[in-house]
Amino acid sequence: MLPDGPFHAGELAAQTLAGVASRGAGIRNFMPDQHRIFFGQLPWVFASVPDSGGWPLATVLAAKPGFVTSPSPTALLVAALPSKDDPAFETFRRDSPIGLLGLEFETRRRNRANGRIEAVAANRFTVEIAQSFGNCAKYIQVRNRVQDGNELAASASELTSLDAQARSLIAGADTLFIASVAAPGSEPGGVDISHRGGRPGFVRIDGDTLTIPDFAGNNYFNTFGNLLQEPRAALLFVDFQTGTLLQLQGEAEILWQGPELARLDGAERLWRFHVRRGWCRAHALPLRWSAPEFAPTTLQTGLWAAAA
Repeated sequence: MLPDGPFHAGELAAQTLAGVASRGAGIRNFMPDQHRIFFGQLPWVFASVPDSGGWPLATVLAAKPGFVTSPSPTALLVAALPSKDDPAFETFRRDSPIGLLGLEFETRRRNRANGRIEAVAANRFTVEIAQSFGNCAKYIQVRNRVQDGNELAASASELTSLDAQARSLIAGADTLFIASVAAPGSEPGGVDISHRGGRPGFVRIDGDTLTIPDFAGNNYFNTFGNLLQEPRAALLFVDFQTGTLLQLQGEAEILWQGPELARLDGAERLWRFHVRRGWCRAHALPLRWSAPEFAPTTLQTGLWAAAA
């Protein structure tokens, strides 16, 4: 347990608005051995970093399992950096805050590690850990790795609004990743990246605005706590069959209550994401995955009902 408590003011405010309280007993300022081993067996790691203007970016790094190691309980060494075509390329710099997410589809495990980049070298960086915690398996779809893709990655296509390809990817998505940042000085969390899941269609598209349900979770409210302090956020969508990545930046707003909640079964809250810019990179991720076996909790939730 962190000596002064694991939550900043925004997270505590979000818990109050949701009518819950959490001691955060699972949040530590070091990585237990099982987390250190877990990151080391993954073929990828998801990352959240702020750009030069303070906007968060979400990206994914992939390499042969073992590319992430933990030399000590308070450090991670990642032997990979974003490609030069990744909008996050310039953001991996010394002393930058960073949020990391390890996700294992096969076992539906996920662990988070937030901290600060201690050093950057050729094709690697090290992270000093400030927070380490696991998340439950809710809403994680089971997938298995299949043969890696061998297509050449296409140049990034920059977007000022959602085009047809982006809309198609989002409409078919059962998984997304959200990156958020807290207000400066709101340690210990700072920067975070989290996973959201549902059945295809759980993200509603209205022009350049996405509406996403928030289902019952661990009551930490790390993401929403950040958004209460800083509405700028980032999303990452992955086409698991082609390796195409869609990275978006925009502002988020949280709907804590209201009649719109009735339009999606199981939603406790909603949040909207207003797209400001984005990048689509075809075949940027070499990993390929099977079709999903939906999580039981995912199957208990419905799709958007038509407006009355």
